[in-house]
Amino acid sequence: MQQLFSFSPMPRLIFGAGSHCKLGAIAASFGGNALLVTGMGALERSGYLALLLENLETAGVHVAQCRIAGEPSPAMVDAAVTDLSGKTVDVVLAVGGGSVIDAGKAIAAMLKESGSVMDYLEGVGRRHPTGQSIPLVAVPTTSGTGSEATKNAVISQVGANGFKKSLRHDNYIPRLAMLDPSLCLSAPPPVTAACGMDALTQLIEAYVSTQASPLSDALALEGMRQLIPALPEACGKGASDIGCRGAAAYGAFLSGVTLANAGLGVVHGVAGPMGGLIAIPHGVACANLLPFAVGATVGNLAGMHTAQADHTLAKFARIGKLFGARFEDRMDCCRHLVDSLYRWLDQLQIPRLGQFGLTPDRVDILVHAASNKNNPLPLTAGQIERMIQDRR
Repeated sequence: MQQLFSFSPMPRLIFGAGSHCKLGAIAASFGGNALLVTGMGALERSGYLALLLENLETAGVHVAQCRIAGEPSPAMVDAAVTDLSGKTVDVVLAVGGGSVIDAGKAIAAMLKESGSVMDYLEGVGRRHPTGQSIPLVAVPTTSGTGSEATKNAVISQVGANGFKKSLRHDNYIPRLAMLDPSLCLSAPPPVTAACGMDALTQLIEAYVSTQASPLSDALALEGMRQLIPALPEACGKGASDIGCRGAAAYGAFLSGVTLANAGLGVVHGVAGPMGGLIAIPHGVACANLLPFAVGATVGNLAGMHTAQADHTLAKFARIGKLFGARFEDRMDCCRHLVDSLYRWLDQLQIPRLGQFGLTPDRVDILVHAASNKNNPLPLTAGQIERMIQDRR
């Protein structure tokens, strides 16, 4: 092995059904005062919120609660930090989807900073985070963003001057990620599908990234081996199957690990700005953009005859085999991959982009805002426009 690469640290990981019962003892190890960040009702409706609160009380932990509606905005984070002024917080427990975990990261960091979170966002603010943060324990209840394994918190502001930017520092990696698939059982099929497609996109983009390494490749492949057979099942008859939910949760966690080390590609380079421009679930955006992006990238690479192009096409073909391709020819496996990704849009009942108000002027904005960073080959502006308008 000749390649030079580095690999960022991961959080301590606890995996397994029922592991949420350890949360009280874990929180108490940091101190007697916890901030519990959750969504707006799913955890409560599932019955798990009451169980977690009881577990924390039994462990002698005093709990302040913060509820997050949708993706965290600067105003939401700033308001939460203001509400906590003067209160002691020894540990932040973020229990929910990727947005909840991102909010928990941002609140944990901003409790140690001054000013607004806007001041510290990449590409928006002018201040650099100090890296100080309240310890964070991340407990995902959906299998999607992999935020429980990354060092950034995604903050969104939707509108004409909207954005989707990161608050980022190496010290923002959660101290602990707890993957309990029983907490994912109540996630409805549309949420499971959108979150799973975000994770799949991250695994694919990290695997074929120009920044990929042998270690990130091994983890991305394992994540796809777990997620690809599990996701359709988790959206259907396997929704209440702990094994199926566990495989999806593990795949999503590895998507966070691999994106943190290999980066992402053009799908996220468009989905990010799209999320700042219109109100659309991030996973829905990724799911719609992924098939065309893969097909266009494969097509561009097929016209080249270099060792790197051959290597990347072999990677796409390997993913195609994970989707069931049984062909000897590499390009046939790649075409099978693209067809499978389009088929999943219907199978998983993913809403199409046209339902979210993507007018022609907004498409133009997105084409100009798009990033090809880490994509195996840059897509042209015309290809990106067709990707956004793709109706196959």
